[in-house]
This record gives sequence, structure tokens and C-alpha cells, in this order.
Amino acid sequence: MLLGYSVVTEERGKYRPITMLVGVDTSGRVAGVQILAYRESRGGEVAREYFLRQYRGKAVGDPIRLNRDIINISGATISVQSVNAGVRKVLALLAWVNRSSPPLLPAPRSLLPVEELP
Repeated sequence: MLLGYSVVTEERGKYRPITMLVGVDTSGRVAGVQILAYRESRGGEVAREYFLRQYRGKAVGDPIRLNRDIINISGATISVQSVNAGVRKVLALLAWVNRSSPPLLPAPRSLLPVEELP
């Protein structure tokens, strides 16, 4: 039984990439976000649960805006913007895949490699 999708993505931080895992349930809403690798010297608070829980329940059409929908972390504005961008990117990708394919693909392995996308 399909419970959802997990997508690993990277977004550029101030100097180095931030690697994150975004879980999306079968209804297209964020189930959770996990920071897998944070390489900056400051702003590591974006990896904490209290910050990441703000993304739960967000869907592709929902706003994910700094200081409106997602509360910023002082001194980590670029990192917060990067996580916002990563979550939006994953939601848009899965919405596009599900719109271009039978609804809710049977398994993530059904996703086409990047070079095969139309």
C-alpha cells in the first residue's frame, strides 16, 4: 500500500548546499521535512523539529512565504529561503508527475529519470 513519496533534494545555502528529505503523503501534502546535510557555519536551527514542523500539511497551492507562513530564524534567512524553495520544488514536481501520469503512481520507482522527462 502506497503511503506517500520521499524525495531528496538540494538547495543552495549561502555558501554550500543544504540536502533535505521531503515526505509527501498521497493527498499531496507535506508529511515531514528532514535536513540530511547542513554545511553552513551558522543557521543550523533550520534542522530542528520545531522549525521543520511548520511545513507539515502544506500542499502545492499553499503559500510558503518567509515571515508569513514560515517563521524566520534570526541569522538564517538564506537557509530558511533555501528550505522553502526545496519544499516548493518537491511539491511542484510531484504535482506535475501525478498530473502527467495515472493518479498517485504505484511506487516511486515509476518516476522517470530526468533525461527521459518530456
